[in-house]
Amino acid sequence: MNLLQNRRFIMTGLAPAVILYALFVFVPVIWSAYYGFFDWSGIGEASYIGLQNYAEIWRDPIFWRALKNNIIFVLASVFGQIPIALVLAVLLHKSSLLHRFLRSAVFLPMVLSTVVIGMIWQYIYHPQIGILNFLLNTLGLDSWRLQWLSDPVIAIYSLVPPLIWSFVGLYLIIFVSALQNIPSEIHDAAKIDGVSGLRKLVSITLPMIKNTVQVAIILCISGSLKSFDLVFIMTKGGPAHATELLATYMYNSTFTTYRYGFGSAISTTIVIISLLLIGTSQWLASRKKDAV
Repeated sequence: MNLLQNRRFIMTGLAPAVILYALFVFVPVIWSAYYGFFDWSGIGEASYIGLQNYAEIWRDPIFWRALKNNIIFVLASVFGQIPIALVLAVLLHKSSLLHRFLRSAVFLPMVLSTVVIGMIWQYIYHPQIGILNFLLNTLGLDSWRLQWLSDPVIAIYSLVPPLIWSFVGLYLIIFVSALQNIPSEIHDAAKIDGVSGLRKLVSITLPMIKNTVQVAIILCISGSLKSFDLVFIMTKGGPAHATELLATYMYNSTFTTYRYGFGSAISTTIVIISLLLIGTSQWLASRKKDAV
């Protein structure tokens, strides 16, 4: 098979996936961006209003609250899920029965429905019957008992533990796969050279999976900016918009007030912010690589 035939074979194999992706992802994004320039209730004729929807978004204090909360989610994901998953992967990447069981236990939240996860954590945070306040009371820390999901000051931070717990298993499996794909010859060479322990981890193992970590960071950022179901189940963006995210802001603006044009503008804004954050993270990673 020559080079041209090989390229045709690859393109033929990729074509169905590319077409489906374009139809169900790319085209709806473009269509949504188009309707962002209209005042449309979802029924009837759409009225062109230019950039008024976008101007209203930037003037809306709820949008800035939602953006701030999303940034908190992004930071919690990148600096919570990634490091925890990386540490667990280093500890559990071997193929023993115990390690496989522990990996399965950490991955279990990924199998559960988000509704189930939200209800579990609602009971954990419940002010009267929740296990968290019960443990604090048992330890004599009554002053630490709080209204975890009802206090506007701490509600958004109370959502961080379930967010991390829900998705750390995904990145654990990704990192375990990357660690297991490191050629055994590299480990043998390091052993011969007397490199082991922390030095081996820092100098050999982590650089070998650096690209995987970068991909995981991209998934973290994009996933955090699309967070919706967990927050909607637990708080619905309340109290007083304290846990409002960009996705819940878009949902409430679109389906509660039937402003589909405004909601489309919000969704387009979310895409732009996602691209900016992902691009910034990749630019910082490339700068660090060039400096090294």
